[in-house]
Amino acid sequence: MAFYRTILKKLEDWSQRERRKPLILRGARQTGKTTVVNLFAHNFDHYIPLNLELAEDRAFFTQFDQLKDTVRAVLFSKEIPENSERILIFIDEIQSEPKAVAALRYFYEDFPHLFVVAAGSLLETLLASKNTFPVGRVEYLVMRPVSFSEFLLAMNEQAAYEAMQEIPFPAYAQLKLLDLFHTYALIGGMPEVVEEYAQHRDLVLLKPIYESLLTAYLDDVQKYATRTNRAETIRFCIENLFLGGGKRIRFSQFANSNYDSKSIGEALRTLQQAMLLHLVYPSTDTRLPAIPNRRKSPYLQTLDTGLLNFFSGIQQALIGTKDLHEAYRGRVIHHWTGQSLLNNKHSPLDRLQFWVREKKQSMAEVDFVYLWQSKLIPIEVKAGKTGKLRSLRLYMDEAPHQLAVRVYSGDLDIHQMESQSGRSFWLLNLPYFLVEQLDSYLAWMEAKIKEE
Repeated sequence: MAFYRTILKKLEDWSQRERRKPLILRGARQTGKTTVVNLFAHNFDHYIPLNLELAEDRAFFTQFDQLKDTVRAVLFSKEIPENSERILIFIDEIQSEPKAVAALRYFYEDFPHLFVVAAGSLLETLLASKNTFPVGRVEYLVMRPVSFSEFLLAMNEQAAYEAMQEIPFPAYAQLKLLDLFHTYALIGGMPEVVEEYAQHRDLVLLKPIYESLLTAYLDDVQKYATRTNRAETIRFCIENLFLGGGKRIRFSQFANSNYDSKSIGEALRTLQQAMLLHLVYPSTDTRLPAIPNRRKSPYLQTLDTGLLNFFSGIQQALIGTKDLHEAYRGRVIHHWTGQSLLNNKHSPLDRLQFWVREKKQSMAEVDFVYLWQSKLIPIEVKAGKTGKLRSLRLYMDEAPHQLAVRVYSGDLDIHQMESQSGRSFWLLNLPYFLVEQLDSYLAWMEAKIKEE
């Protein structure tokens, strides 16, 4: 499947490293972890998939105290000679057996010739218990929803995809890319949704897929929760998650609930561990280290904009929209920008952040700040005239650099502006569909400035 190209390349890079460690593939349910490993397996002589939700596969780790006995039993059961080369072992739903998690360190130490990948949507629940991952003996790779460029490949839009790879992209491709982007932002990037739409181009056929995704997340509630009352709170949060996505929230008032702030906070943090959402906290810093202030209200970034559109009931209303900044009071394009910024990242440590200034008579908020080459780059998601970017101009009063970004539906360009105090800086005006290539365009911008 074309839309797994990026993650497959990262898996290939991992497999070619001489001192690789077992790889833990992380991500929310239904983001395609099992599918991508099955595709990756085509590069190997032998492939052993184990699903630890199945008793017979779990038994390999529960019946033996020594990993060497486990490995021998697995190879024997699959009729694979012990001296075989290029063996890929995939341990899916590894959180179902803590002994398997503990065994990962011994794969690294005693069986470095084996290629071991583990996955599980609920891995983070182990981190909160007495069981911990073997620190320093594993690597991590995060899977997120399908990006816009991967969507183009799934839609067989090869020319559009190739135009996007040019830096800067050719201006003649603007209208087509923007039109395709509107479709992508409408349906979102969940793999099953993208695959269905690419085959049939029918929005009606997507409804049961969205509903089945939410049902799958609700079915996992008992796995997330340790107490009955906590299960109820988590279920409530999942059911209302996408209604609250794309805006700042208060735990004490989340979805007009009667649950107390502590219960909602615990539930949302649990869902964040399961990668169904990100709680995006603000910082008041314009230079590193930018420490998030967790006493302030976070912005709720959910797993996928398509899910937000569907469960908020706005998907139909977005059809034919010419400028997504006007849709749903700007929530759709703001949420999608956050999703695209995360799609650039494949580490579990990566987080979104935004900037606030909460001084009397000088309140300001910048939509996102983005770490690039030791600089915190401010990003505004706007449709208005550049002269009205008041918050961004306030940010640039204090920033130790001269680079800023506006994400919008217009043309790609760079021009010089002044901060609120008259300090000169450079603004990159970036079309929505290029956000996933922000790193490349910041480098292009810097090179253009040097030429001037």
